[in-house]
Amino acid sequence: MASIGHHDVVVVGNGVVGSSIAYELARRGTRVARIGEPNRTYAASTASGAMLGCFGEVTTSLLATAHGRAKLAVDYEARGMWADWADALADAAADERTLVTSRGTLVMLNSTGSKAVDTGNFQAIESALQSYDEPYERVDPQNDAWLTPNDLHRSLTGLYIPGERSVDSALLLAKLDAALGNSSGTIIDGRVRALVTQGDRVTGVTLEDGTVVGADTVIVAAGATSLDLLGTFEDVARRVPPMVSGYGVSVVVETADGRVPDSVLRTPNRSFACGLHGVPRADGSLYIGATNIISPVPRRHALLSDVKFLIECAIDQLHTELEDASLRKLQVGNRPIPADGFPLFGRLDGTANVWMATGTYRDGLHQSPLLARQMADMLGGGEAHPALRDFVPVRAPLPTGSREEIVETAVDHMLGTGWEAKWTVNREWPTIFSANLRTTYRSIADTLHPTFTPPSELLAELDDVLDETLHDPLRQALTSYYKEWE
Repeated sequence: MASIGHHDVVVVGNGVVGSSIAYELARRGTRVARIGEPNRTYAASTASGAMLGCFGEVTTSLLATAHGRAKLAVDYEARGMWADWADALADAAADERTLVTSRGTLVMLNSTGSKAVDTGNFQAIESALQSYDEPYERVDPQNDAWLTPNDLHRSLTGLYIPGERSVDSALLLAKLDAALGNSSGTIIDGRVRALVTQGDRVTGVTLEDGTVVGADTVIVAAGATSLDLLGTFEDVARRVPPMVSGYGVSVVVETADGRVPDSVLRTPNRSFACGLHGVPRADGSLYIGATNIISPVPRRHALLSDVKFLIECAIDQLHTELEDASLRKLQVGNRPIPADGFPLFGRLDGTANVWMATGTYRDGLHQSPLLARQMADMLGGGEAHPALRDFVPVRAPLPTGSREEIVETAVDHMLGTGWEAKWTVNREWPTIFSANLRTTYRSIADTLHPTFTPPSELLAELDDVLDETLHDPLRQALTSYYKEWE
């Protein structure tokens, strides 16, 4: 069996979170190796819009709980770190190309969505802006020189947030690779098959080809596949929130006239997803994203139905002439979503030298400078960030609201998917659908556990009777996890 040296730290995962942690450790003098597939097959980073917008994705559910507000606090603090982080990466990578691709975000409240979801989340965004004393202005999106939606999907009002940015995720990953190499870090191409243990300690990892990489400490930052590596610690792993993939599709296009918007254009989060958004790129292309479909395992390829839905939404809601745009790239990513929707960050209970940095859902890239510094600090004996302390991997489910609130959110978003898909129904049907969905979701929640309730997007997916491959494994995983914490 071959081996590749011994390192102070091995980071499993080469998405933005794992790559940022590895670089931060290397620049502090740690002997670190980062392991991941060179094409980053299942990563969320490669398909991301890379919006540094902590306010643009605020929702009513986020603001409703203390842990949701803690996530927002981390987002806000992380946003303030990006300027220095970009400068450090430029120096370390010897690459002065700018990461920033746009300045400002226009959040549009358009006629496509529903009052409960779109208007509610739009108001939540404005409330968060006011509570953080963040500069913004109410604007009429129809005055935007680029935005040209179908009249049936026109924007009614908007919030322009000048302090938000987006970055080029491909360039960010390239700089992180170069910065790590130039800081004497080791990059190992491959996929980790298992952790290597001796007694109750991990001594390294084994790659799929059998190669062993030795380490004093292992950080698991492998996104949606992270929990696959915890089989060695079965008793502990049962008490970690199970994780699913938020599979998403995005596209990069070249517009027919070469014009793109000046800022990020986006709707509030809706239909269990992160809203429709168009993000200009520095090379003149336009990123359009993104869907969010719960999947028990990460997906490698896009479903044509999801691609069709995304493109139709972009044409209707952003610019009708996108019909004439050229498709440059089709991207698939997998957001890591724990069973309670909150990150898994910190030491894995029961072992002194395994740590986790995953489960960041939609926030990983945005939070990466803060998470990297925080992980390096904790490995050096520092205190956990106050807003991250409850997100330790081994924990009881963190609430995302009361059962009644979660059920109602699931009903609202499920109906919202119908409106966004342009359904035509008689006026009494939404009320009938609501009543039936409410009964169904409440019954599912009651069957799972008397008090623990998964987030609305997971609860709604448990009613997917057309896809038993999701229905049964997710139900079993949640039931087993809840039983551990009764």
